[in-house]
Amino acid sequence: MPQDLSRITKKYTNGEVTIVWKPARCIHSKKCFNGLPAVFDPSKRPWIDAGGSDTDHIIEQVKQCPSRALSYFLNSEGESSEAERSVGEKADTETVVEAKPNGPLFVYGDISIKKENGTIEKRTDVTAFCRCGNSSNKPFCDGSHLKAEFKG
Repeated sequence: MPQDLSRITKKYTNGEVTIVWKPARCIHSKKCFNGLPAVFDPSKRPWIDAGGSDTDHIIEQVKQCPSRALSYFLNSEGESSEAERSVGEKADTETVVEAKPNGPLFVYGDISIKKENGTIEKRTDVTAFCRCGNSSNKPFCDGSHLKAEFKG
């Protein structure tokens, strides 16, 4: 039976900051490991080494995650601060939609998504939606457009 990625959350700490990874949200933009390969290395297990850099560099890199698959919290402030520390392109008064070339549809702002079973999922900041049709986590992007060589 396949594992339900939507329920998986992994945490990695260097003692000061904890990196939170939610694989179901990951669109494999490669920003993390291209930006800070000493911490984010998909060829290693575990692929995140929070001891690979200082706290400030980790925070700056995590803030660049376009899907919010990566977030963080300062251990001194506790896990409840994580929601405020995820990626930051938040629309204050309007929702903005951006089609990424050959990639997902990004929706910036607070949105509600009604699922097939009728439940409502709230998303804030930025949400990446699949445009290629190959995601195994529809309606969300899971990075399948890269393997499918989606153009659009």
